[in-house]
Amino acid sequence: MVTPEDATAKLTRAGLNLIQQALSIYDSELRLANCNRRFQEMFDLPDWVVTPGARFEDTIRFLVQRGEYGPVEDVETAVAQRVEAARAFEPHYLERARPGGRWISVEGAPLPQGGWVTVYTDITEIKYQERLLKIRADELSAQLLADSQRLALANRALAASNAALEEAKRELVDMEARTRLTTEMMPAHIAHVGPDLVYTYSNRRLSTILPGRPSEIVGLHGREALGADVFDRIEPKLQRALAGEASVFEVTHEDSGRRIRVALTPNPAGQRGVYILSTDVTEEAQARAALAQTRKRELAAQLTSGLAHDFSNLLTIILGLQDRLGRLGLPPEARELVGATVGAARRGGRLLDRLAAISGPRALRPGPVCLPAFLEELRTLATPSLPAGMTLSVGCDAGLERPLLLDAGALQDSLLNLILNARDAMGTEGQITLQARALRDTWAEVSVADTGPGFSEEALAHAFDPFFTTKGGAGSGLGLAMVYDQTQLAGGTVRVSNRPGSGALVTLRLPLRLAPAASARLVLLVEDSEEIREGIREMLIAAGHSVVEAGSADEALALAGLPEIDLVLSDINLPGGMSGLDLAERLAAAGHRAELRLMTSLPPGAALRARAAARFALIAKPFGPAELAAFLSPAQAA
Repeated sequence: MVTPEDATAKLTRAGLNLIQQALSIYDSELRLANCNRRFQEMFDLPDWVVTPGARFEDTIRFLVQRGEYGPVEDVETAVAQRVEAARAFEPHYLERARPGGRWISVEGAPLPQGGWVTVYTDITEIKYQERLLKIRADELSAQLLADSQRLALANRALAASNAALEEAKRELVDMEARTRLTTEMMPAHIAHVGPDLVYTYSNRRLSTILPGRPSEIVGLHGREALGADVFDRIEPKLQRALAGEASVFEVTHEDSGRRIRVALTPNPAGQRGVYILSTDVTEEAQARAALAQTRKRELAAQLTSGLAHDFSNLLTIILGLQDRLGRLGLPPEARELVGATVGAARRGGRLLDRLAAISGPRALRPGPVCLPAFLEELRTLATPSLPAGMTLSVGCDAGLERPLLLDAGALQDSLLNLILNARDAMGTEGQITLQARALRDTWAEVSVADTGPGFSEEALAHAFDPFFTTKGGAGSGLGLAMVYDQTQLAGGTVRVSNRPGSGALVTLRLPLRLAPAASARLVLLVEDSEEIREGIREMLIAAGHSVVEAGSADEALALAGLPEIDLVLSDINLPGGMSGLDLAERLAAAGHRAELRLMTSLPPGAALRARAAARFALIAKPFGPAELAAFLSPAQAA
């Protein structure tokens, strides 16, 4: 069967045979790659010399021994010299006489892949004409004859140079195409501007870095391509780059919320212009913010732990002394003062708890959250705490229907805090509006607005400072600080402002990350209480899982051998001598393929609960379907 490659090779060979000039192509190993019939005929070569793969050295030795290059004293030296010259792959043009009186021109050019092509032309007739011209030298000046000869030689050399230039041009075109293809594939915007800040080159990636901007920007001024907001912020650095100063910096695209890193590299010396590399580092910036906030929390914990310990001891002493005073039979006014002192001391204790919450280590626990349902549940939870004349409305824009990866507990605490702050600011009546929207594909933005008096200038400047409050003695000043802390921990931002007209507005921006789709799994449910086991089983089945049940650790070990088990969910307290923690540890030591999760109704301070939480993912009872789904999500894997 003739392949397309064989057909192309035959077609190429037939075309070369039609050329009246002799042609040979040798590869980088100095072996014959191809030649035409004229090459064999011109030099009267045997078949083995014109067979692909024939060595150049053997061909030269054959020609030298036959006298192609005239009398030669040392054949091997002559062969070695010509082979060495061939290895240099230098373009060349020469004319020489052959035995028998015929003349040929030899024109060689290297190939980009290695090796070279040589064209041999019979110029006997041209030389004959030159001799006739020389015979008539008495009719022409000697100078004119010499000039004619030099011109003829120069023309032939020029033709050879033009062929080499055409090949170089084709190589440059191919190189430019490969370079452009490479820049188009990179996840970054690569561009060049001239001294007038007009784009002279750009790949088509600007719109992926700055949504809403054009992709074709060559010929546009930087302000027109980037927009006035972004251009005004980077223009000073562009001007310094034009003066020769390279720089790397980051800017935020306000419309999309994306963080962009820009690298400016000046043109080489003697030229004016700037190369620009722009990349989207939003996720990196979010991770940096979360890491920085975690470090701040650790530092705050170190600074406050000693103070909190001493303050707690003082409060204990104060409460003890006030209790002794209260038993001394004091008059009513004194008893009121003792009661007020005790109340203040207990409030100080609650303040310590809140300090521990804001500065102590807290793990981020993201899970699948359906934001519309979450906000509706929050409205139901918060409404009873509002006065009769106050209303709370919630809204969620389209685009947030799919579950997002959020820390539901932290977000609920933050929004409840903001709702209660708005309630305290408005008094007995007003409107609180809770609204969620997607900011392109980068942020989930949740805002809390009210119709109260709004923030004062002082409150806007110090809203997130710990212990700053506008409620006098009724506030701790830790509410907004906790909101800020929890949002920063999640890699987000918080902004406070006043609405046009009247009212306050607090906006949370959280990274918009879609939760992975939950897959149906076979769950081994281990719970000794039949009633509790039944309720959890129904939750798992409603979520699309299949369930195998066990009432003890021994029964669970017998069932764990099933190869289809994907997840083991066990209570910690189980009848018999083996706890749920023992069960999970035994399965983990055996290298069981299933994910191991635990549940418990033990209080947070219980030693067994602390041991279990240190080793495996743990959920506290009671819980509902949403909490269980979030707990079983991949993001909660231990």
